[in-house]
Amino acid sequence: MIVSKKLSKLKEISHGFFNNKGGCSTGIYKSLNCGPGSNDNKTNVIKNLRIVKKKINRNSKNIFLLHQIHSNKFVFINKYSKYVKRKKADAVITDIPKLPIAILTADCAPILIYDKQKKMIAAIHAGWKGAYKGIISNVINFMIKKGCKKKNMIAVIGPCISQKSYNVKEDFKRKFLKKDKRNKVFFKKRKNLIYFDLSNYIKLQLKLMKITNLDKINIDTFPKKNNFFSARRSLHSNHDDYGRNISLIMIN
Repeated sequence: MIVSKKLSKLKEISHGFFNNKGGCSTGIYKSLNCGPGSNDNKTNVIKNLRIVKKKINRNSKNIFLLHQIHSNKFVFINKYSKYVKRKKADAVITDIPKLPIAILTADCAPILIYDKQKKMIAAIHAGWKGAYKGIISNVINFMIKKGCKKKNMIAVIGPCISQKSYNVKEDFKRKFLKKDKRNKVFFKKRKNLIYFDLSNYIKLQLKLMKITNLDKINIDTFPKKNNFFSARRSLHSNHDDYGRNISLIMIN
């Protein structure tokens, strides 16, 4: 489990960015696959989620997961919320203690946010699509409506695919430049190939929202040696599926 130095200083919350170590799945899902949407044995996924929950807090409620769809949609959970099945969205916000909220990634960026005055947390799944569509600003604007203040927020960008591993097509670059010519800084050309800097693009989105208390964990999920599940690496290896890394945050 990897933690943020900034969030670790705060006793009132628990959090963690988990890699693929320490679970019970086998084969291409070895070993801490936490993705119910994967083709892994469902019993193993449930066991893995229990391992994660125990690591965070054995007395917590069950981990709240989403059905992620690469959108700019989020859900807010308060004491009146009743969810029978997983909601289709890419971020979750709550102020409920002892409820771990989590998102799953396999190269996309996990973002954890905490407002230390309002005691509100958010977990965001930000792939390029979600970040491009405005998932980050949507979440922060909602938190502000609920009484949070930008100066009280801490945002952490977790492990994701780095620029050197993220080769993209010309039309991908054009899409971002059409939106804002300044996005050019997030693209680098090497040996006639284009590479995209997802984590720094996300960092800019947070800065544009005037979130200044930032932390970024610079670990690339693509190299096998870093022990993270990676959709892109699985594609390169001709696997028909891949495991999911879990990142979560909870108010103690």
